[in-house]
Amino acid sequence: MSFVKLTASTLAIAAVSATAAAARDQVQVAGSSTVLPYASIVAEAFGENFDFPTPVVESGGSSAGLKRFCEGVGENTIDVANASRKIKDKEIKKCAENGVTDIIEVRIGYDGIVFASDINGKDFAFTPTDWYLALSDTIMVDGKMVANPNKTWADVNPAFPAQPIQAFIPGTKHGTREVFEDKVILAGCEATGAFEHLLAAAEGDTAKKQKKAAEKACISLRTDGVSVDIDGDYTETLARIDSNKDGIGVFGLAFYENNTDKLQVATMSGIVPSTESIATGEYPVSRPLYFYIKKAHIGVIPGIKEYAEFFVADEIAGPDGPLAEYGLVSDPELAKTQAAVADEATMGSNM
Repeated sequence: MSFVKLTASTLAIAAVSATAAAARDQVQVAGSSTVLPYASIVAEAFGENFDFPTPVVESGGSSAGLKRFCEGVGENTIDVANASRKIKDKEIKKCAENGVTDIIEVRIGYDGIVFASDINGKDFAFTPTDWYLALSDTIMVDGKMVANPNKTWADVNPAFPAQPIQAFIPGTKHGTREVFEDKVILAGCEATGAFEHLLAAAEGDTAKKQKKAAEKACISLRTDGVSVDIDGDYTETLARIDSNKDGIGVFGLAFYENNTDKLQVATMSGIVPSTESIATGEYPVSRPLYFYIKKAHIGVIPGIKEYAEFFVADEIAGPDGPLAEYGLVSDPELAKTQAAVADEATMGSNM
């Protein structure tokens, strides 16, 4: 995607000179592969429009990025972590243990998780139940939990073709995986009645522990090769489908929309994934996207706050900006995020 150079007056952001003394002068970002293309677009435009070096943006997954983020404070640690889910309490705790105590949470917008296959393959209309029955390692048959016997999509749902089940899903270090487990696999487990069955049989001395055990059992996936974890980014998933035309992959909406010449997308619960259906809340598998900033690095590593303000400016993250063109669903509360960034409001602080 090409960009017309933006002016500071257009963005209402003053470009300042990167003169602050620091051991390094480039903002360093890592994390979510879903947020990666948006962050790369912003970093490129930021480098073109400000007197700061272009930020270095790496992928690796939400969990991996937040792990690096929480390693500590200082020039040898990253400044910003991209995430396709909220930071977890245990990650906040790990950050605090390593001196990362003031964290600014920035919600950039929303994205959908889509299920796509080869452009020339069969089309599908999925529900969460279909994916649970296809991928869970145990399913309920005649009131009993048994090892998943399903081999083809027709075994899962008679309306589907007798195509071998082959799913390429995000690995466990990706935030997309957690959303997939919660909004698809767990939802399907609940819809079939298996969750209640598992809950009744769950061990634990508290209701919370029993619920957690039942949820864990629901989202435990097959290990017989039917479900394949993809630890790389979506380009690896696309490559797998290219070499296995029966494969169905889990992608972010933006990646699919930029590869419609290679992929076709399935509906979920009767809804076609689109920026419109995600914005209205109709599409059931969507999630907010974030990045996290170390407040302690602002003013030490030049350009961090300017990068964050640039990222969430109306002209960038708004409904008519370049991120929306790439597939980001603009946050209706973007103005609140802009104010929080401007005020350097940390998590837990009162606005």
